[in-house]
Amino acid sequence: MTGKVIGIFLVSFLIAVLSGPVYIPFLKKLKFGQTVRDDGPQTHLKKSGTPTIGGLIFLTPAVIVGLFLFFINWTPEILPVLLVTMGFGFVGFLDDYLKIIKKSKDGLFWYQKMGALLVISVAFSLYEYLFNKEITTIIIEFFGKGVSLNLSWLFIPFAIFVLLASTNSVNLTDGLDGLCAGNAFIVCLFFFAVSMLVEPNDSVALFSVMLAGSVLGFLIFNYHPAKVFMGDTGSLALGGALGACAIVLNRPFLIVGAGLLFVLEALSVLLQVGYFKLTKGKRLFRMAPLHHHFELKGWKELKVTYVFWTFTLVCCVITYLIIR
Repeated sequence: MTGKVIGIFLVSFLIAVLSGPVYIPFLKKLKFGQTVRDDGPQTHLKKSGTPTIGGLIFLTPAVIVGLFLFFINWTPEILPVLLVTMGFGFVGFLDDYLKIIKKSKDGLFWYQKMGALLVISVAFSLYEYLFNKEITTIIIEFFGKGVSLNLSWLFIPFAIFVLLASTNSVNLTDGLDGLCAGNAFIVCLFFFAVSMLVEPNDSVALFSVMLAGSVLGFLIFNYHPAKVFMGDTGSLALGGALGACAIVLNRPFLIVGAGLLFVLEALSVLLQVGYFKLTKGKRLFRMAPLHHHFELKGWKELKVTYVFWTFTLVCCVITYLIIR
């Protein structure tokens, strides 16, 4: 198994590294440049025009390696998770494409995006409910003591909520060079560790290590100063992938512990909007999501990224120790 894991990681990484020099010039030629929000940090204005839809760089090896693993029957259960990832990525691609065409920060209308994500989430949840008899049981563990809850048909709305919350939270984290990709890479390694040592699951193990290698390859081009952005194509796909992994492991709450940063980023937006409305114009944070708040406090972009990476790493270690 060790050799297989290392091979999958390296192959995924190399395909992503080789994809970058293909996609980036192509995206530049098509003038698929990022439109930066006018009300964002002024330091981000220079990023306008940087190629976006770069999520294709890590989705390409994910599709190639994932389908290879499926067709050679190493892990046939990988397909539902892969399809959720690609489905969410396709919705993100449509959103990015419309932003480019309209030369605006707005792509799909919110109800169009959420409607499409909802359809994919419902399809995944129904499939798992119908064909995976153990999926309705969720496990909550705390230092050796665990509780198993059988949700029965309530699993379906619960899983839908987890997928939608996960993908939107990860999407909000994509605002600085390398921030979302780096954190996703760490959480992918966490899911790999859990699926190998806590809840043996070959499908999640191979999928997460494949995605980790792909994202690391993408990070070479997305690290500050970024040569390409992942766009909603990448961030929605990553959110769907992480949410699906947590669900298939019967431990959906892992995404809250290991991905606490994603939760805080989303929470900062909700609190900002709520506080703004209640106080008729006052702001709780200098800017939301949370990473922009620290930027406007004077932190350099790389400092925010490194601190947030470290925070996620610590969260993953603590969460792992709790469930062991």
